[in-house]
Amino acid sequence: MNTEKLMPYGQLGLIGMRGCEDLTGRIDSYLTRWRAESHPVGQLAMEDAPVAGPGLFHVKAVCPRFNTGEGKALIRQSVRGYDLYIVADMFNYGVTYSMYNMERPMSPDDHFQDLKRIIAAAGGKARRITVIMPMLYEGRQHRRFARESLDCALALQELVSMGVENIITFDAHDSRVQNAVPLSGFENIRPTYQMLKALFKAFPDFIVDPSRLMIVSPDEGAMTRSIYYSSVLGVELGMFYKRRDYTRLVHGRNPIVKHEFLGDNVAGRDVIVVDDMISSGDSILSIAQMLRELGARRVIVFATYGLFTEGLARFDEAYEQGVLSKVFTTNLVYRPDGLRDKPWYHEVDMAKYISYIIETLNYDSSISDLLEPSARIHTLLERKRREQRTAPQEGQETLFPV
Repeated sequence: MNTEKLMPYGQLGLIGMRGCEDLTGRIDSYLTRWRAESHPVGQLAMEDAPVAGPGLFHVKAVCPRFNTGEGKALIRQSVRGYDLYIVADMFNYGVTYSMYNMERPMSPDDHFQDLKRIIAAAGGKARRITVIMPMLYEGRQHRRFARESLDCALALQELVSMGVENIITFDAHDSRVQNAVPLSGFENIRPTYQMLKALFKAFPDFIVDPSRLMIVSPDEGAMTRSIYYSSVLGVELGMFYKRRDYTRLVHGRNPIVKHEFLGDNVAGRDVIVVDDMISSGDSILSIAQMLRELGARRVIVFATYGLFTEGLARFDEAYEQGVLSKVFTTNLVYRPDGLRDKPWYHEVDMAKYISYIIETLNYDSSISDLLEPSARIHTLLERKRREQRTAPQEGQETLFPV
């Protein structure tokens, strides 16, 4: 985006909630460099602003706790007139606080309360507040089957009532939850392009061809994102559906009895299983095992969020047994210790993409081109096609058939 003739909507400010320091710092670094390259005069003026931290746009804010567990928020500079972006990871259990001399990991409820405290500390003085919440708070509690709470809808309404103008999330479990705030900005972004780019980097010999590749949805809820992948790559689509035992509840959910597969023959094909998250991993591992039993060549998993709530040991075992070839997740949420060192894991960096979104919004420009990645995906495919045709490696299959 050419920003030389545009004026910012307001002084840009970034606040990273606890656990988001690394991601926010990388975003700040990109924005600082871009402004220095394209707006040297403006940069000098901004450097005089009372900002703190490692980057030009970092706003220092803290959420201290009393030993009773009560908390408060403190923003250590004026944000009057700012275009304020708050990055919040609701699922970061790697940060703790002391309560009655006991260390407690922060729950999603704790993170959400701190987010509201930061918004309240701004005191309505910011010109605009945008919350970047990659994994939506209570996003799986988005619809009502019986006498149930609608936590996600309530949370969105609460943020909007506090003055949040835009909410940006990634790969929402069900984006229809935005109907709770129909008059406010809500962007649900999918990292399709970034996932494919990472795939081609991790597997230079990967073949994109209908006879050799198939996209599989792990359940009916993931069909929309899976359909997009299969359409943009021009390959077949399959799906699993879950047979559940509706006579009992386990951890608040009806347990899965069996996964049933619907689709073409997967024998000899690479299979990409696409989902929004890996929680315990039960479903993904079961599906991967079934696909291998059906003759799949390699099973690769795309999941925007890797929570791994029951640890990594079973994924280690599945990799050693040849059930899984690779798992791709983003750096949008907390990753458990040791995950990035696993041979079966590949992290997809989203910092630069978020920086583009913030840069565009700060100049009050449209982000439509950023939200629709099909043109960039086709460019990526064509570039790979040219590279493989002009300089194939010795003994390596061509990535795309001629």
